[in-house]
Amino acid sequence: MAQTWTPSSWRDLPVVQQPVWPDPAAVQLAEKHLASVPPLVFAGEARQLTTALGEVAAGRAFLLQAGDCAESFSDFSADSIRDKLKVILQMAVVLTYSSGVPVVKVGRIAGQFAKPRSSDTEVVAGLELPSFRGHSVNDDLPTAEARTPDPQRLVQAYHQAAATLNLLRAFTKGGFADLSRVHTWNQQFVTASPQGRRYDRLAGEIDRAMTFMRACGIDLDREAGLHQVDFFTSHEALLLGYEEALTRRDSLTGEWYDCSAHMLWIGERTRQIDHAHVAFLDGVRNPVGVKLGPQATPEAAVELARRLNPERIPGRLTFISRMGAGQVRHVLPGVVQAVADEGTPVVWACDPMHGNTFSAANGRKTRRFEVVVDEVAGFFEVCRAAGVWPGGLHCELTGDDVTECLGGGEDVLEAQLDVNYTSACDPRLNARQSLDLAFRIAELLRT
Repeated sequence: MAQTWTPSSWRDLPVVQQPVWPDPAAVQLAEKHLASVPPLVFAGEARQLTTALGEVAAGRAFLLQAGDCAESFSDFSADSIRDKLKVILQMAVVLTYSSGVPVVKVGRIAGQFAKPRSSDTEVVAGLELPSFRGHSVNDDLPTAEARTPDPQRLVQAYHQAAATLNLLRAFTKGGFADLSRVHTWNQQFVTASPQGRRYDRLAGEIDRAMTFMRACGIDLDREAGLHQVDFFTSHEALLLGYEEALTRRDSLTGEWYDCSAHMLWIGERTRQIDHAHVAFLDGVRNPVGVKLGPQATPEAAVELARRLNPERIPGRLTFISRMGAGQVRHVLPGVVQAVADEGTPVVWACDPMHGNTFSAANGRKTRRFEVVVDEVAGFFEVCRAAGVWPGGLHCELTGDDVTECLGGGEDVLEAQLDVNYTSACDPRLNARQSLDLAFRIAELLRT
């Protein structure tokens, strides 16, 4: 990190994927307000996540980073937060119990309100409108007024993130995440599925193991890890004015932390080495991630590793491969090998969602579950061939019974996509498909 870095240094550099705000003065007022509010997370929590991800980088843990494609202002409730958390906890239990690997749990939650777009405009029902960029920028309703960027939405995003974090902390530290509740995490519509029944059998094995340990005289009540979990938040650091406003200097170390989330990542569209997004995350001390798509080169990956983790701190940097099932076995090997040869410690994670999106006959964006699984399998093959640890999964999911991705154990068909398609942006796995994916990855980890 350059000694001259400040949270506003990015403003002197080229920047992409920023909204065209109609009233710059209103943007300044919103950012000034955000700069005065309490932080959403704390520097010590971000350091704790860096340490946990260091264990992943060393091959001693696995990263599960999951949640919504884009959080919604309109679909916001305690039940939806709880149900997303349930699915992530279920997946973590499957991965840990089936493979013997501790799982670092990071949500795409409490801040994932903005989305990059390939075009500034889109055509809806024959009308050309500004693209929907997430609820922290504009609304998804197909009207010119709704699509006009509004900086007050940045403030609303902060307050919704704060409320979400309060509830997550209550759930994860207040008894809901207690391992004795593994059966109660199963939603009704999941319990009736093959994946849900398989999970229920696993939960029964956990119950018997805990009963055995009690019979052996082990005081499980004193084992905090059985009764609460560490759960961290993350989002794409896309709107740099928002991120700058929530960046604070840590009183203990004097270093800068982006206190909008524990972990931030740079997307495939914003990872240019000489642009603003890389420069901004270069200066904060949070753990950071970078998405690497099929256009990523070994040289670019090495340059990013050197720039974002010059001190070679384990857990500081995560590379998230999002190549697509058809490219991962061809493009990723050279990238992984180059970074391994360079020597910077990184967490290697797989995003099997974004490279496998296509439009169905009815125009809905969707993904095929088996193609998602195939990309994960290819990622594992590439990492193992290079002698590096396949350290994580990054996926979009929901606790709702949606019909957005095709296939899975219940075999969602193309004709069923409209039955319950609620995503405002990209298609998500439902709870059954998410559990199915967790079991598939557990098998790969055991291999």
